[in-house]
Amino acid sequence: MQILTLAGTVGRNGELRQTQGGEPVLGFSLAVDNGKDKNGQKRDATWYDCTFWGKRATSLEPHIKKGLKLTLTGRPTVRVHNDKPYLGCSVDNFTFMGGGDRSQSTQQNADYNAPVSDDEIPF
Repeated sequence: MQILTLAGTVGRNGELRQTQGGEPVLGFSLAVDNGKDKNGQKRDATWYDCTFWGKRATSLEPHIKKGLKLTLTGRPTVRVHNDKPYLGCSVDNFTFMGGGDRSQSTQQNADYNAPVSDDEIPF
């Protein structure tokens, strides 16, 4: 099994959709900073297409906003569109790290970090 751990900044607001089978899926992009090279020049960020599934997708949709900082773990994914590969992560666990809309309470944030049951995992 492969586990991917990422820490980055949400690049676009989460978009809630449904699969053909009716399962909710929340998609968003995450930019991971790659620091600077040996000359001090900032490297380009690596972008990931990330997804939350099921009930978690529905409940997190209003909270996943551009500028939010997240650390997440999940299963790495790759999709190809027009012969270009896109990296992704099917998220299992996450932690809010700040940024974005700060109007949410700490208690609300803590509720979303509850463990995922096997029934919620879409694979």
